[in-house]
Amino acid sequence: METGYRGLAAIDVHKSMLAVVVREDHNGQVVYSQRKFGTTQNEIQHLAAHLQQYQVTEVVMESTAQYWRPVWYGLEPHFRLHLCHPLRTRGRRGRKSDFRDARRLVDRLHSGDLEDSFVPGAEQREWRWMTRTRVDLKDKMGVVQSQIEGLLEQGGIKLSAVVSDTLGVSGWAMLQLIAKGETNLDVLIAEARGTLRKKKGVLREALAGRFSRVCQSLLKQYLQQVELLRQQIVEIDQLLMESMKAYALTLHRLCRMPGVDMTAAQQMLAEIGPEAEAFASASEFASWAGICPGTQESAGVNYSSRCPKGNRYLRRLFCQVAWAAVHTKETFFASLFARLKPRIEARGAAWAVAHRIAKLVWLMLHEGVEYQEKGPAAKNPKTLQRKFRRLLKDLRAMGIDPSTLDPSLAEVRA
Repeated sequence: METGYRGLAAIDVHKSMLAVVVREDHNGQVVYSQRKFGTTQNEIQHLAAHLQQYQVTEVVMESTAQYWRPVWYGLEPHFRLHLCHPLRTRGRRGRKSDFRDARRLVDRLHSGDLEDSFVPGAEQREWRWMTRTRVDLKDKMGVVQSQIEGLLEQGGIKLSAVVSDTLGVSGWAMLQLIAKGETNLDVLIAEARGTLRKKKGVLREALAGRFSRVCQSLLKQYLQQVELLRQQIVEIDQLLMESMKAYALTLHRLCRMPGVDMTAAQQMLAEIGPEAEAFASASEFASWAGICPGTQESAGVNYSSRCPKGNRYLRRLFCQVAWAAVHTKETFFASLFARLKPRIEARGAAWAVAHRIAKLVWLMLHEGVEYQEKGPAAKNPKTLQRKFRRLLKDLRAMGIDPSTLDPSLAEVRA
């Protein structure tokens, strides 16, 4: 091999075909070799052997739908890989072909003007599959709940107007009886729990509807779907607890921040990584997550400050955490929200809080620092005991003794 030789290859990825171009530089002369491969595991192994034969060290490909994943996983142990977004590498209209796209990719890799996408390691990829599946399952449960409410409206039952959560303890028990054909209002009202018992008169009027046999059958199917979704969410929670047990200290550190519970901490760890090593600064991380103002500048004028799309799972999570944080009492984020709200309204203030939380999360992961409350709650530790009790419960569910992580937690009674 020549001194300073750098073997490069590019792959134009499709569902059932890979267009591969290898670039070789010999004494200032560039030579391209091109060949097609399939996308099965055997073909990917042949591709790896083909690239090794040309002494390739780096491979670049586009993130085409989900089809790049098996190619990436098959080549990951053998080469240094680069993944690029197709919109940033596409060619001109009327000048497009598979091998031409691959040649353009490998040339841009050689010149160093490609921007790599972040691809986590194998362990973190499994975490992502679990946390994102859990988010999707909860979204599906919301869809089923909307279908149940629509079915109740069809029968003239206004349960959702009285019960805060249709699928809560009281609402669930009533729905089970309605699905079985129960029409006695006294029997249905007897399932009320808590403060709902004080609304028996309103409940009687809300439950006085007509439910046909068809609606009963459909309601029974919807309730079965909810039970299945709940069971699957519990199973994913258990898998996450087992797989993230080694990072319990990191989860504990994240959960100290207002608005962050164990579920949110697990999703942050899955999306960012235990140490956030892929991001050089907090600003770079906030930009990648889509929690920062954008820039569309021309001739010195910024025409738009709309935020980038970013990581949609992480962006959604930070917004939820921000709204939870601003509703806490006597915390820094609550005071920051109250200070910004008169100037940029509630939505903009919550977005600013989400931006601040994103930077703090990067700092806590990348630098390993602890969250320190700077708001009024810091002077009254009792305001944080409820959060610590919830944290103790989550840690014990993971099979971890909280006192081994932080001796001060042992003093808080669960």
